[in-house]
Amino acid sequence: MAASTTDPVSEITALLQARKALIHDKDSSALIAQSAPDVVSFDALPPLARQGTDALREKLATWLGGYDGPIDFAIHDLAVTANDEVGFAHYLYRVTGTMTDGAAVDMWLRATVGLVKRDGVWQITHEHTSVPFDAATGQAALELTP
Repeated sequence: MAASTTDPVSEITALLQARKALIHDKDSSALIAQSAPDVVSFDALPPLARQGTDALREKLATWLGGYDGPIDFAIHDLAVTANDEVGFAHYLYRVTGTMTDGAAVDMWLRATVGLVKRDGVWQITHEHTSVPFDAATGQAALELTP
């Protein structure tokens, strides 16, 4: 097998960083295009798991549709490990915006992403997003910042 002429870490970093504009613009089609047809998602919102792009489309419609106007999305502390076929990334991200009910959102979440390269294109095959919680109260710890 010939050595790759591209840098998988840079390719994955670019794919994930592109999400800033896609989420800001609520471009669900482009976000779905980043994912494999059989993507598995463990999200901060119910249900416990989603599988496939149809489930992802439903989640994005609910999430993006809950905001009035653009959504600011910033990735921090991105770490990517990859070879020519498989990649893994984790990062913190901040979401800010205004909900359709007028409530302001400003929160930090954690994400882990698994990717595979199929036919020369990186695809997200697994994504896990979580919010820390206070074990004493069982409430989300939304005030945490890096």
